[in-house]
Amino acid sequence: MRVAFYTRTGPAREVLEVGEQPARRPEAGEVLVHVRASGINPADVKRRAGWRGMKMDHPLVIPHTDGAGEIVDVGPGVDRSRIGERVWLWNAQGGYGTAGRAFGTAAEYIAILSGQAVRLDDGLSFEAGACLGVPAMTAHRAIYADGPVEGQTILVNGAAGAVGHFAVQLAVAGGARVLGTTSNEAAAAHAKAAGASALIDRKREDLVSRVLELTAGEGVDRLVEVDFAANQAADVAMLKINGSIASYSSSSNSEPVLPYYAFAGKGANLRFIQGFCIPDEARRMGEATLARLAAEGRLKIAIAAAYPLSDIASAHEHVERGSLGNIVVTL
Repeated sequence: MRVAFYTRTGPAREVLEVGEQPARRPEAGEVLVHVRASGINPADVKRRAGWRGMKMDHPLVIPHTDGAGEIVDVGPGVDRSRIGERVWLWNAQGGYGTAGRAFGTAAEYIAILSGQAVRLDDGLSFEAGACLGVPAMTAHRAIYADGPVEGQTILVNGAAGAVGHFAVQLAVAGGARVLGTTSNEAAAAHAKAAGASALIDRKREDLVSRVLELTAGEGVDRLVEVDFAANQAADVAMLKINGSIASYSSSSNSEPVLPYYAFAGKGANLRFIQGFCIPDEARRMGEATLARLAAEGRLKIAIAAAYPLSDIASAHEHVERGSLGNIVVTL
């Protein structure tokens, strides 16, 4: 089978290769998926680059956690009626700090546990399905980790990003009023189309003042955070008493120092979201919610670009540059 792989970490164009590897048959509890699209997340790019000193856990790594395709075979213990089913895949490689699996979705075929292959709605393309595993499920966990959101006001920092775009939609679907932050007009239009009722330009407006104005001085019930270290002072200033902050990244500083009493004075709930270790019950709820919204035609999945497997280096570089929408590789 054709695969993309690397045997050392480093810049995409220096370490990524495309070649042939033997396909593995599905073992007990697994399905064999013919991959049609492979989604690229920042985590995939960081692994390949050796972010924060990450080492090679395997001699050869086929990258990418997310993907979509159809099941072509099943292992012992899996109902053969699943053969032919269109599916999206999650956590194909494992989380940070674990050796995980060597073989991700940047390959024509992948054998993976049956539970990690989720039925893909017929109305969604394989490219769209390849964007659900990390971005959409991280967003669902960030929005719903502290229960229903109906009637609440939620601020999504980075509302035009891959996770933020899903977070806006999921919060609106749950009956929340959603405010969002963006940094330019194109990003604002992107987030508005997802359902945000008000967008704040972080570069041109005083975020705290604007949010307090929009909430009649009360602040927000919950906040979804893309860079905890950079934004924590503003976040706590905008938060209601006993409000919640769900942060899924802190890229500007991996070891932020907290102003403890600023948070404690509001009884703030801090929740750190890791898309690789979502609890089973929460994951099932997320999968069901995404399926329902897709069936109702209410799930918008933004794809900025799709690259062929042969040009996977350009796809990784595109993720590193940033974009409005997800980046996928097609097979």
